[in-house]
Amino acid sequence: MKTRITELLNIEYPIIQGGMAWVADHNLAAAVSNAGGLGIIAAANAPCEVVRDMIRKCREMTDKPFGVNIMLMSPYAKDIASLVIEERVAVVTTGAGNPGIFINAFKEAGIKVIPVVASVAHAKLMEREGADAIIAEGTEAGGHIGESTTMTLVPQVSDVVSIPVIAAGGIADGRGMAAAFLLGAEGVQIGTRFVASEEANVHENYKNRVVSAKDIDSAVTGRTHGHPVRCLRNQMTRDYIKLENSGKTFEELEYLTLGSLRKAVQDGDTKTGTVMAGQIAGLIRDIKPCSDIVKEMTYECERLLKL
Repeated sequence: MKTRITELLNIEYPIIQGGMAWVADHNLAAAVSNAGGLGIIAAANAPCEVVRDMIRKCREMTDKPFGVNIMLMSPYAKDIASLVIEERVAVVTTGAGNPGIFINAFKEAGIKVIPVVASVAHAKLMEREGADAIIAEGTEAGGHIGESTTMTLVPQVSDVVSIPVIAAGGIADGRGMAAAFLLGAEGVQIGTRFVASEEANVHENYKNRVVSAKDIDSAVTGRTHGHPVRCLRNQMTRDYIKLENSGKTFEELEYLTLGSLRKAVQDGDTKTGTVMAGQIAGLIRDIKPCSDIVKEMTYECERLLKL
């Protein structure tokens, strides 16, 4: 299945794994890359030496291209940008900000730059600043989100940029992938589906919560103070939203979420931890190898697009 994304990234299938904090480590990235997609290591708020170690371990596990996601709000973002150049990582995806100050250095090092955007204006800016492709992420996605849906954002971005567009948010099978292609995308970024994979280094409680999720189990905290985060409903989300609706500020509510993602991913606390997952969790019913996920999605997408 060839598109401009497979050619740009030198991968077999136009499937990129999302850079999920505490989830997207070298094990998951290597598994997705070995399956023919593009695995991504999430730098998140980790210091340089931790990310360097994951990059080198990933290289030991795969000879295929993989990337690093840089969260631009991280205090280590500048150091991680230097690190990926030093380590000659193939691809960088970015979130939570504008990577413009790093793009020239990345491109001089031969690194492909793919920012995550949530608006048409941001997509146009990233193209002007030299991005190689764009990830247009809809509000259906897990974690930090914008307001536009994937269905509305992807075609509008595709209409105004000439670089390839990767759709993200609410995609977990070949039907969603085919729909994204019909909207103008040339690749998809998958997050929640890869959480429920055998290779994801995630507590079984977290995986089982994703697999057992219903269509109505998605919640968004932080809308009123400009920091919306999508996760699965639990005691933490109920407490947060109740206090948020009573007028508590972001700073007053931070105690509920500080360290809560790690608590869910590593400790398996799915009651008071933050179980980040997209709305598509209600469609996921099993835990399987990344290779099966990639191949099944691609096969179903190709079959549908040929109808």
